[in-house]
Amino acid sequence: MTFNHSLDFLNGTPWYVVECTLQLNTTSRRIALFLMYLFIFMVGLMENTLVVWVNWRRRHSSNGVLFCIINVSLSDLMVIMILPFFMMEVTLDQVWLWGRFLCKVTHLIYVINFYSSSFFLAFMTLERYFSLSRPSSSSFFPAGGRKRWVVCGGLWGLSLLLALLENVHVDLLEWDEPGCYMLPEYSYTEWFVTVSFLCLVFQFLGPAAVIITCNVLIARAAKRATDVQNRRDVWLVHVYSLVFVMCWLPYHLVTFLMIIDDLDPYVFSCNMVEVLYFSFSVVQCISLLHCVANPFLYNFLSKSFRNNLINTMLNYIPREGTAERVGPRANAKTANEGGRDPGKLSNASTSHSDVGS
Repeated sequence: MTFNHSLDFLNGTPWYVVECTLQLNTTSRRIALFLMYLFIFMVGLMENTLVVWVNWRRRHSSNGVLFCIINVSLSDLMVIMILPFFMMEVTLDQVWLWGRFLCKVTHLIYVINFYSSSFFLAFMTLERYFSLSRPSSSSFFPAGGRKRWVVCGGLWGLSLLLALLENVHVDLLEWDEPGCYMLPEYSYTEWFVTVSFLCLVFQFLGPAAVIITCNVLIARAAKRATDVQNRRDVWLVHVYSLVFVMCWLPYHLVTFLMIIDDLDPYVFSCNMVEVLYFSFSVVQCISLLHCVANPFLYNFLSKSFRNNLINTMLNYIPREGTAERVGPRANAKTANEGGRDPGKLSNASTSHSDVGS
């Protein structure tokens, strides 16, 4: 950003030298960011891989919520795979050593996840609400026909389109050291404000309104339902909303304040501006915690998913010779028990991944 403060002096000293008295520890920030990225990479990779591995065999299920869960995990896996580049960039203090192509590709993948994860979470919550309140209504992601793939492709396509609007100005810039930056050649302020506003509306405000509203309605419907098997889980729907807001609100709040500073550089003090730009990379990293939170909330807290995970793991354990030892009667009993779905919950269940399991 370019500020026109060159004519503002106090006793012959530029204004920003007088006002900027805050000393921020960038070394501690680099260490903290590296550790946070490492945590998200290791835990998020394990969680989302398990979610896709367990649910992939049921991807053609009529359960639209399950279909959304798979897409959310695939989206999170995409951004998790590029985190090593971010970790090295943070360690090298924003120096980019992997060329122009990877600069643009990694940023494109990051922004696609930025949108697609929120879109599929919002549609998942809508699907969950309609399955409780209107069981006979049509699904957004029906098992048969082309509607499921059209809606799914539309959400991914919209995410790609919004990401390209930003990624077109991402490039490798050679200053003192090479760096991967978003910096248009002309009309920087107009571009930054426009892209940030689109991000605020499409990635946060719109999905947050859907997620919070539907989860409140789901909680009310579940409390009135007579077939809820575990009423203690009703509070989970509010946790879904809270986690989404906690992950994304700090990022959008800092971005919004940066927009204000870009439009009117005299609004905030120099120290405040320093804090904003210092904290931007921190809240950007915090937003990626959704890659760790989503699998835990929408899958591992679900009894249905845990049962499917155990059954999937058992399928890969060698059992040769077992059938000969236990006899035909025990085999028949095991087969009958295996036909049951231990994770099947009522239609009024508040767990997203229990719907239609």
